[in-house]
Amino acid sequence: MDNITLIIVTLFVLCVVLIIGVLYFIQGKKYKKVKAKLEKLEIEKNELATSPIIPELAKVESFLNNEKLKELYNEWSNRLNQIKEVQIPKLSDMILDAEYSLSQRDYKSTTYKVAKLEMELYKVRTNSQFLYNEIKSLTSSEERGRTIITGYKARYRTLYQKFVDSKSEYGEYESIVNNQFELIANQFEQFENVIDNNEYTEVDKILNGIDELLNHMNVVIDEIPSIVLMTTNVLPIRIKEIKETYDKMIEEKYPLGYLNIEYNIKEANLKIEDIKDRTRKLDMNQSLLELKVLLDYFDSIFNDFEKEKVSRKEYKEKLLAFSTKLKKTNSIVNDMFSKLDELKNVYNLKDKDIQVLYKLKSELDELNTNYKVLCDHTEFNETFAYSKLVIELDVLINNLSHIDEELDQTLNAIGNMHDDELRAREQLEEIKMILKNSKSKIREYNLPVIPDTYYVELKEAKNAIKEIVKELDKKPITIEVLNTRVDTARDLVLKLYTKTKEMMKNAMFAEKAIIYGNRYRSSFEDLNNYLNMSEQLFYKGEYKKSFENTVNVLNKIEPGIYNKILNLYSSKGN
Repeated sequence: MDNITLIIVTLFVLCVVLIIGVLYFIQGKKYKKVKAKLEKLEIEKNELATSPIIPELAKVESFLNNEKLKELYNEWSNRLNQIKEVQIPKLSDMILDAEYSLSQRDYKSTTYKVAKLEMELYKVRTNSQFLYNEIKSLTSSEERGRTIITGYKARYRTLYQKFVDSKSEYGEYESIVNNQFELIANQFEQFENVIDNNEYTEVDKILNGIDELLNHMNVVIDEIPSIVLMTTNVLPIRIKEIKETYDKMIEEKYPLGYLNIEYNIKEANLKIEDIKDRTRKLDMNQSLLELKVLLDYFDSIFNDFEKEKVSRKEYKEKLLAFSTKLKKTNSIVNDMFSKLDELKNVYNLKDKDIQVLYKLKSELDELNTNYKVLCDHTEFNETFAYSKLVIELDVLINNLSHIDEELDQTLNAIGNMHDDELRAREQLEEIKMILKNSKSKIREYNLPVIPDTYYVELKEAKNAIKEIVKELDKKPITIEVLNTRVDTARDLVLKLYTKTKEMMKNAMFAEKAIIYGNRYRSSFEDLNNYLNMSEQLFYKGEYKKSFENTVNVLNKIEPGIYNKILNLYSSKGN
């Protein structure tokens, strides 16, 4: 039992020692890490104390020859002293404070102080870098300026040579451009004077000024020749051509007032003079664009002129064709309305058809009015462009086409009524002829009896013909009723004619069949009875039944007798 207790105590002591050892190791590692960071920050602080600001500031001190430089030197010295005497010592104090906290193993406080130290160090480093850059900019201004000025001089020579090679293209602006080059040359001399007098604060100002002058001169050299060409040659010639063409077309009575040519030419000349004035001041802002707009405008005017010439020719051709067509339509409508009462008396026109006629007449009257207005505009036209008149005329042409289409439909309807009447009269004669042929045909064969149904159908056909005559005698005629009467009568007469032919044919074949069968009466008793029955049917007027009865009995004695009888007597039957 004592051994177990000893083992447990031993293990416990070992665990405690192990934990203490691990904690000590962790703390030691953390301590070294923070210590290393503080050492690094101290090195960075020492680098700030030995920055190259002092040598650069000493260079400035060597050429203090004006108040502005002295002011800058004093300001930079004060800022340097502030960094050296205030900000860097403060950093040293913050490092010592952080090291003390670290020595006390107060890691939380140490971490906070290190973070503040890093921020302050960054701030001091930034201030130092800004100060160094400002001083360096001044001390290196001569070297930098001469490098830049060398490039500017090369640009200057290139521009000047381009100017010299094409002086004739600058016209009245040649001396102005030359003076501008002299101004830039003076700026180069000013740069040398500033460098000689160590006025380095003026270097950037002069360099910026020369850069702006060269950029502007580049625009001047590129644009003035084009401006000269446009303002003294291209546009004046174009304006002259426009004016001459305009005057000639006005003499030829073209309505060009809507183009405002004279006013626009005046405004264009004012704009050209304004561009010239601005160019004398070397102000080319938007000048080429404005000139291009003017040129495009005058080019479009030529297109307008040509469009008017084409439109006038088109307008006159269309107007002549329209006038002829309108005159014809007016004549047709007037003639139709002069006969409208007669048409009403002859034909039973529907209210809808009459309303259509009056509607067409109203539309045609309106069209005539609009046509007269258009003709008046054409005769005294000083405002409306022919291109617009063509559009107006096209509207009238479309309206007339619509009226003509409606008129054709109406005339066709009335014409069809007249045609239907003539056709009805012709068909009446044809129907009468068919009825007459039917009567004649039935008299060709001496029938023993004519069935009563035949007389009924004959009476119906005659009554139908009377109805046609009665309808034709009516005033006004109702075409729909007349056509119905004609169709009915034609159907009845054709039916009667067909029945007459069929009845005659059956009677003839029935008689021939009985005659043919008489040769077998004495030989076949049954045949005799059948033939007697056929004769009875024949005299009753039942010719088809008589023929069928005879043929059926004969076919037993002489097969194929039906076809034989048909072949023998069909021609006679027709």
